[in-house]
Amino acid sequence: MKKSFFTIAFCVFTTLCFSQYRNRDGNRIGLSAGVSQTSLFTTDFDSKPGMGFAGGLSVRGNYYNNWSMIYGMQFFSNNFSLESTSLTSLAKETEFNLQGVQVRLLLSYNVVEDHVSFDFGPVLQINGKLSVNERDQNNILKGTILTAKQIEEVSTINGNFYVGFSAGSKVVRAVIFYEYGFTNIFSKLNKNDDFKLLTGNESIKGNLGTINGQIIFNL
Repeated sequence: MKKSFFTIAFCVFTTLCFSQYRNRDGNRIGLSAGVSQTSLFTTDFDSKPGMGFAGGLSVRGNYYNNWSMIYGMQFFSNNFSLESTSLTSLAKETEFNLQGVQVRLLLSYNVVEDHVSFDFGPVLQINGKLSVNERDQNNILKGTILTAKQIEEVSTINGNFYVGFSAGSKVVRAVIFYEYGFTNIFSKLNKNDDFKLLTGNESIKGNLGTINGQIIFNL
């Protein structure tokens, strides 16, 4: 997993730098960082959103008239909780963490040139498995016989759709955007025969939704 992250990071960084070198007037490299709130949309578990963070690199380039294109990469660490029970507590929230990298290609409409834009487009997400604190791995998820550890092996490749706004100057911008995962993050588990025995051959479904607030510094 780490090898894939470094490979993608190197390829994207090389592309960004090359693009910036070829067209310094049209392209701007941005460094971004901020906080996020992630929700798991599912009818199979009782879920609560959690706070996380993300940051990365991007390039904004002129495309046509008031349109620009944005492409880049960001690393993320997202959190959410599921209601559960444990040996020591009848009710407990078990927190899950998901880390990975996203590659995005966005269209951007310049509402006010160099100051305000509306951005949207697809995002490819490559993530690791769900991580849960060792002491909570055997917690029973509410409404099921599944333990927290038994849902860790989620799909590693997922697709999101991005929509957001940015506002500020050429150098510094504030960005707020929302990403919805249109792929089922539990699809890998549903293909596992041992897992199917635990769910009575029933599939589980979950889609991630994340709202982000970030600051971008353009070089």
